[in-house]
Amino acid sequence: MSNWKDILTNAATTAEAGFDRLKEKLFGRMDADKPYRIVYYRGFGSPSAVWLKGRVLRERDLSTPSDRDTYWNNLLATYQRFETDEVPGVTVRVEAFGQTHTAVADEEGYFEVTINPPNDLPPGRVWFPVTYSLDGITQPITGNPVRKEGYLMISPPFSQFGVISDIDDTVLVTGATSLLQTARLTFLGNAYSRLPFAGVAAFYRALQSGPVTTLFNPIYYVSSSPWNLYDLLVDFFRIQGVPKGPILLRDLGLDPSLLSSQSHHTHKLSMIRKVLDVNPQLPFVLIGDSGQQDPEIYAQVVRENPGRIKAIYIRDVSTGAERDEAVNQLIQATQQFDVPMLLVADTVAAAEHAASLGLIDSDTLPEIRADQQADKE
Repeated sequence: MSNWKDILTNAATTAEAGFDRLKEKLFGRMDADKPYRIVYYRGFGSPSAVWLKGRVLRERDLSTPSDRDTYWNNLLATYQRFETDEVPGVTVRVEAFGQTHTAVADEEGYFEVTINPPNDLPPGRVWFPVTYSLDGITQPITGNPVRKEGYLMISPPFSQFGVISDIDDTVLVTGATSLLQTARLTFLGNAYSRLPFAGVAAFYRALQSGPVTTLFNPIYYVSSSPWNLYDLLVDFFRIQGVPKGPILLRDLGLDPSLLSSQSHHTHKLSMIRKVLDVNPQLPFVLIGDSGQQDPEIYAQVVRENPGRIKAIYIRDVSTGAERDEAVNQLIQATQQFDVPMLLVADTVAAAEHAASLGLIDSDTLPEIRADQQADKE
């Protein structure tokens, strides 16, 4: 017999589908002049395989954020991010490396495609262009083709390691342990008003450069935040000087897994596995926080991938002794695999340990300390 959570989530799924049909029937004609929009999420991969994802919507581009935006401006932008008009069933043409691939958008407008890059990639190049277009569809008023130019990242052969980082309460101050705080920052803030954890930008730049500044170590950002916040995060990273990299979020649709206590764990673990799978040649550094399940997820990654994890840094954002004890037990468990997991109070502590392992150039430590102090001030 189904429990109450199954009943609730199944009912929510049915209600969402019914609402989408009703919305399409009531507003289909009114939305006839709305432009089509292809939202692309930065693709990533290695010389052996590349994973691409995007979404097709009917909406205009969001306005560029400003440090002068009011709470009302930010609230309106948040509403526009979440009140989306998906375009299901359309064929998306993806052009990259002189190849053409197609994918069909699902009921929420999302599409995915995995491609194999050619063997003669230019040595030393990291970012490659990709073009998305809709087959047989033109913009309603202008009649122009529906196209979007984007980029994908391929980790070069000379990368020493990759970095997988959480976002909420690891890079971006979110207050994920407080639902009210998270909601206030999400709905009333923008890319200018949101704050990074002190020193993060300089530390991540040092990790990307590695101990030799001619290197490029790819950084991947994994979060259980919805794809609707993708543009905000891209702008935030750009404004704060955090290195660019693929941002892997999740669909916020009402499905049976949404309310599950394991949904956060399952999503992040799935995305981390995908990153590891398309980069079989790379070891990784994992960065997260103690507020949710990052230590548990990373400990499982260590067990599943012996020899591939160089270090784990967990920002201490919890306030309870019980949680600290649980994290310390996970720290001891990962030590059995010769993987150091550190519970750190700030960015500098993680950076000093990374320098001792030869993951970053020790000459970058003064910059990281200065960046941390400037962020605090």
